[in-house]
Amino acid sequence: MGLLDKIKRLSVGYSEVSYNNKKYGVTRTDFNQGKSFKVYAEELGGTNFISLNYYITATSDKLKPCEMPDEKVIHFLNNFEVLK
Repeated sequence: MGLLDKIKRLSVGYSEVSYNNKKYGVTRTDFNQGKSFKVYAEELGGTNFISLNYYITATSDKLKPCEMPDEKVIHFLNNFEVLK
């Protein structure tokens, strides 16, 4: 399953997920007729967050984390579990 598939597991709008045994509130927003995505996840009751943009271009897909390492974002996408 690719990163885009994992992003699409999140509902558009707000949802809650479990990640590293902690609960996160996640907002997914789609733009450009489904060609770009914004995901922002915030640890509920904590200080951690995940922020990323994902773009589908004519030649490739591009993951653009917001001021954090790619590895942190990829780990989140590979390991979250949707709660509701």
